[in-house]
Amino acid sequence: MNDDKCGCRIIHFQAVADARSASLNRTDYERLAQMFKIMADPSRLRILWALERQEMCVCDIAAFLEISESAVSHQLRLLRGARLVKNRREGTVLYYRLVDDHVKMLTDIALNHIKESND
Repeated sequence: MNDDKCGCRIIHFQAVADARSASLNRTDYERLAQMFKIMADPSRLRILWALERQEMCVCDIAAFLEISESAVSHQLRLLRGARLVKNRREGTVLYYRLVDDHVKMLTDIALNHIKESND
């Protein structure tokens, strides 16, 4: 028998109704999925992790990741488009930081989950 299927076919109508009443609209699901897709890249996760500690300019992030500034700019453009990071200009330097603490919370919760599931 498949461990991912019930041994018999029965629909628990109250459970289905409860799930439907708590369900999000399609747009919210799509936006969540898009955010997780953006965060699913290791380079972008490393950028987010670094920005949890302090704001950094593109040059700093490129040195940290050991990749080109052009590649970092591309990743930051995606992160900014997903409203995960924002920037500020100080003279000729453009500094990046997380949009808010929710981004840090997402990465922290995910890290705790994978560490706990390895125990």
